[in-house]
Amino acid sequence: MRRVVVTGMGAITPLGNDIDSYWDGLKNSKIGFDKISQFDTTEYKAKLAASVKDFDPTEYMDAKSAKRMETFSRYAVAAAVQAFKMSGLDMEKEDPYRVGVCVGSGVGSLAAIEREHKKLLEKGPSRVHLLLVPHMIANMATGNISIQLGLKGKSINVTTACATGTHSIGEAYRSIQCSDADVMLAGGAESCITPICVSGFSSLKALSFSEDPSRCSIPFDKERNGFVIGEGSGVLVLEEYEHAKKRGAKILAEIVGYGATSDAFHITSPAEDGMGAYHAMKNAIDEAGISLDDIKYINAHGTSTHHNDLFETRAIKSLFKDHAKDLYINSTKSMIGHLLGAAGAVEAIDCILQLNNNCIHKTVGYQVPDEECDLNYVTDSNIETEFEYALSNSLAFGGHNASLLIKRSND
Repeated sequence: MRRVVVTGMGAITPLGNDIDSYWDGLKNSKIGFDKISQFDTTEYKAKLAASVKDFDPTEYMDAKSAKRMETFSRYAVAAAVQAFKMSGLDMEKEDPYRVGVCVGSGVGSLAAIEREHKKLLEKGPSRVHLLLVPHMIANMATGNISIQLGLKGKSINVTTACATGTHSIGEAYRSIQCSDADVMLAGGAESCITPICVSGFSSLKALSFSEDPSRCSIPFDKERNGFVIGEGSGVLVLEEYEHAKKRGAKILAEIVGYGATSDAFHITSPAEDGMGAYHAMKNAIDEAGISLDDIKYINAHGTSTHHNDLFETRAIKSLFKDHAKDLYINSTKSMIGHLLGAAGAVEAIDCILQLNNNCIHKTVGYQVPDEECDLNYVTDSNIETEFEYALSNSLAFGGHNASLLIKRSND
């Protein structure tokens, strides 16, 4: 199998709209939560979200292109342009049919569906926008990136709910390993802070109804009561190692393992024994050919829901046994909420930033210990330490589990 490295990263997040501001927010324990501004929440139980702020799509594309995209696609293109620029790729020197895209979205544009459905009911079918379908479908993040950057290689979309970003990176990694491509832009994008989405998750009792930004997304805390919906995008440039070396690219990290499993248990709840997540983590570690003791840090899915945090903790304890107590575990979602299909992508970027800065940031907002979640979730302060590997987990409705093992670059 061919080696796969990361040579570029881009991020649009509730903490900032580029890599530097994202990292500044993470290392300084900033939170991106505020009152939902996209619609009137008077009749809604969930009042808070983690929204992207001060985003200008014309920094990354022309106004006409931006107008023809929904918000999730704009975020995806912006993150992709950032990552592409960081990588230093020059498409005039590349075979465009060897450069592909795999950027997924959990739901596409619910905003487009809501907007046009209202037109249908009030004004009739002839008034529905001619671009409704290409606006709403989830693969348009990938499609718009390929058009904007002229990437003609493998162009695919993964949709596995909250594991979308991680699966997208994993499947792009596999594509390069088996020589389907030399370069893949991979990640996720989401923007669905809309009435129907918030209502749906609220009906499931999956969202936090807290109105305190400092106590709304509190992974592993005994008082956790649901996740906070977020939005944004994360995109990585993945590249075959020799291809990157030949063109003198700066290597940011290496993907060395990927595990993907299904719980086959329940449509919304993870398996209670954590065995799906257990095998996803184990497969990623086994692929890298390292021992469990080589792992020092895990970026948990850590949604701040009762079941997820408990069952993920059980999975970690079952796999790592006594070594579980020695692990550093944190949750990016404690600061940016749950970006759904984009979550795994921005969390993989978080892992690379922590590896390259020798810093494991804290899980913010944690106050009340849970006797059943009894591992080290880095709740007091950042940990300044050098570490070799980051294991990033994503779990999703439908029973999807995905884990990426990322190694710091020695180049």
